[in-house]
Amino acid sequence: MKFKDYYELLGVKPDATADQIKASYRKLARKFHPDVSKEKNAEDRFKDLNEAFEALRDPKRRAAYDQMRAGGFRAGDEVRSPHGQPAGFDFDMGDGGGGQFSDFFESLFGRARAGAGGAGAGPGSRRGPRQAPPVARAELEIELEIAFTGGKQRVVIPGPTGERTLEIKIPQGIQSGQTIRLSGQGNPDIDGTPGDLLLQIKVRPHPRFALDGRDVSVQLPITPWEAALGARVPVPTLGGEVGLAVPAGSQSGKKMRLKGRGLPGPTPGDQFVVLQIHAPPADSENAREMYGRMQQEFASFDPRK
Repeated sequence: MKFKDYYELLGVKPDATADQIKASYRKLARKFHPDVSKEKNAEDRFKDLNEAFEALRDPKRRAAYDQMRAGGFRAGDEVRSPHGQPAGFDFDMGDGGGGQFSDFFESLFGRARAGAGGAGAGPGSRRGPRQAPPVARAELEIELEIAFTGGKQRVVIPGPTGERTLEIKIPQGIQSGQTIRLSGQGNPDIDGTPGDLLLQIKVRPHPRFALDGRDVSVQLPITPWEAALGARVPVPTLGGEVGLAVPAGSQSGKKMRLKGRGLPGPTPGDQFVVLQIHAPPADSENAREMYGRMQQEFASFDPRK
């Protein structure tokens, strides 16, 4: 069997501290986790990382391994057992091989003891390769204006040790259903290593704007004379007020487009303006006389035909 350099696999120096080893393991485990990694041979790399961390995380195992490594062994060197092994090593093969780790690991530490120190571990117990810390999920509601401009928002995250308040950076143009990953902000695994937190975004309904993908729409009230004669009127948008030229002869329900005024993105959305004609109230004698003259002027007009 071949000697494995566990320090090299974890990308740390032989004098690395326990915290440095754990930090490097966490970083590489996220990179090569088979469920998410697109790296070549990710599954094999992930297994090697698990094995290396299991060997070095326990002080007794690490001391025994360091003793062997000090004898001049390097990655790929042939290691023979059980004769000629360095003092202090236990080449117990456990219950006959076939465990979760390599023959090299099991020849040093014994299959039955692989993973000792974890929950439920002990003589005769089995434990598979370490998995990456669990990913927690939560929903984050944001205002439409924040989705448009981006910015920061505080969120309260419940956890096993109580609530935490985090300040989250919201990217410009984010949409409902998209997620923000917060590394190391999830729930810890059995060893206390925190996983990631995935926040799924939900854009709250807006009192004025309706959202459809990256497009937004708004109802715009106009007067009968603006609709009949045409006019330039102010229109609210997520980026501020702009002028809109209403063509003469417009009717209620007419839809006009403001290109690129929706949510930002690789292809920005548009804003659609739906015209709604509002007649002024006949709440004075002059107003009633005006409506009377209009009735006579447009006697032949019937909008129901």
